[in-house]
Amino acid sequence: MSKLNKKLIFYIIGLLLLFNGIAMMFSSFVSFLTNDGVLKEVTLSAVITIILGCIIMSFTKSNIRQINKRDGYLIVTIGWLTMVFSGMLPYYLTNSITFFPNLFFETMSGYTTTGSTILNDIETLPKSIIFWRSMTHWLGGMGIIVLAIAILPLLGIGGMQLFSAEAPGTGIGGDKIHPRISDTAKRLWIIYVGLTLLETILLKLAGMSFFDAINNSMSNIASGGFSSKNESIAYWNDVPIIQYIIILFMFLSGTNFILIYFGLTGKFKKIFQDTEFKWYLSFILTFVIIVTVVLFLSVELSQTDVFHPQVYGKLESSFRHALFQVVAIVTTTGFVTGDFISWTPFLTMLFFGIMFLGGSSGSTSGGVKVMRHLILIKNGMLEFKRSLHPNAILHLRHNSSVVEKPIIIHVLAFFILYLILFIVGAGVLSLLGLDFESAIGGAASSIGNVGPALGTLGPLSNFESLPVFGKFWCAFLMLIGRLELFTVLILFTPYFWRDH
Repeated sequence: MSKLNKKLIFYIIGLLLLFNGIAMMFSSFVSFLTNDGVLKEVTLSAVITIILGCIIMSFTKSNIRQINKRDGYLIVTIGWLTMVFSGMLPYYLTNSITFFPNLFFETMSGYTTTGSTILNDIETLPKSIIFWRSMTHWLGGMGIIVLAIAILPLLGIGGMQLFSAEAPGTGIGGDKIHPRISDTAKRLWIIYVGLTLLETILLKLAGMSFFDAINNSMSNIASGGFSSKNESIAYWNDVPIIQYIIILFMFLSGTNFILIYFGLTGKFKKIFQDTEFKWYLSFILTFVIIVTVVLFLSVELSQTDVFHPQVYGKLESSFRHALFQVVAIVTTTGFVTGDFISWTPFLTMLFFGIMFLGGSSGSTSGGVKVMRHLILIKNGMLEFKRSLHPNAILHLRHNSSVVEKPIIIHVLAFFILYLILFIVGAGVLSLLGLDFESAIGGAASSIGNVGPALGTLGPLSNFESLPVFGKFWCAFLMLIGRLELFTVLILFTPYFWRDH
C-alpha cells in the first residue's frame, strides 16, 4: 500500500475550505439584502474561511497528481469534518448558537443532510443564518467533494477515488452519465442546481415568499429537512399546492440522479426499465395507501394533532399528509406536516420501519437504500432455491445483469454493520437516560440521516434536550451514515495506517 500523500490531502482540504468560504459569501449577500444586522459577522466568517483555505493551499502544493484509495477515504472524512468546523463560524460569530456541543450538532446535521435540530425558535434567527442553515444542507446533499471533483482536473489532479469514497453506492448498474468522472460530477451539479431553481420558482408561484422558497428548496433537493419555519412545512397546511410541489421534489431527490439525467435527455424507457426505481415507487405507493386508510378512518386523531386539528376523516387531507410523510421519511428528507408519531401506535411502528428503507442509490437521500434491500431480498430467495437444488448454478440479477459475488458480500456486510451500529447507537442513548422509544428513534434517525425521530425527539420537539455526549454521539452517527459506514470506519482499522 502506498504512502499517504499528505501534501495533496491538505491541498484538497484547503480547496474545500475555499468552496465553503465562497458559499458563506452568499449568506453575506443575504444579510446585506435583508439588513438583518449581522453582515459584518457573516462576512468575517467567510473571509476567515477563504484566507485559511488559501494559506493551506499555498503551503501544500505538490507534484503528486494522483489520489490513491487511502488518500480518498482520508480526504473525504477529514474534509467533511473541516466543513463542519468552519461551518460553525457564522452561527458562533452572530451569537445564534454559542454552546459548542449545540454548534457541532447543528452544523453536522446540516452538512450530513440529517435535518435534526437543537434550535427552538428558528424564525427569530437572522435571515442570513437561516439561509446558511439551508446552505449547509445544499452543500452536503450532492457533496461538496463532488464539486471539488469537477474542479480537480483543472488542477491536474485525478478525482476518481474521492468520488468513490464520498458516494460509495453499491457498484451495480453500469449506467454512466459520462466516462470521465469529472464530467459526471459537472452534470450532476447542473441537474442539482436546476432542480433547486425550478422548485424555488414553483414554490414562489404557489404563494411562498422568495426567501422561504429558496431555503426550503435547498433543504428539499438535498434531502435535508431544515425549514425556514418553526412548524416546518406544517406552516403551509392550508396551502395544499405547496405541499404537493415539495412532495414531487422530495421524490425526485430520492431518485437516482442518473435516471433524472436520462429523463432530461429523453431516455424515458431506461427509467421504467430500472428495477430499483420500480421498487422505490412501489414501496412509496404501498405505504401511502396503508397510512391514508388509517388516517381516513381515525377521525379521533384530529383532537390530538396540534399541527392541524380536524383534518382526518377527509380523503384529500388524509392522502396528502400520508403521501407527504411517507415520501419525507423514505427519502430521509425529514420535513413534517404533522405529528406522525401520534398517528396510532401502528403508524408509529410503520414510520420507524421505513426509516431503514432509504431512497435510491445515486440520490441525495440517506438510509440503507432500496438497491441494497433488493439485493438482500433476492439473495435470500436464491438461498431457498439453493437449499432445494444445491448443485444448481444460480445467479443474482439486477436490470438483466449478473451481480458479482463481491458486491453481494459488500451489501451483506453493510447491512449487518448498519444494524450493529443502530443497536450500539440506541444502547448508548439509553445509557444516557433516554427512554426506549426515544433511544431507538434517535439512533435510527441519526444513522439514516432522517431528521425527526420518535418519543422525546419526535416532530413536536427537537434534539436540544440530549445530554452533551448524546449530541456528539448522534453527530458521529450522522457522519458515518452520510458517508455510508465504510468510508469513516475504515480509518479506525490498524491496517489503514500501515505503509506497505
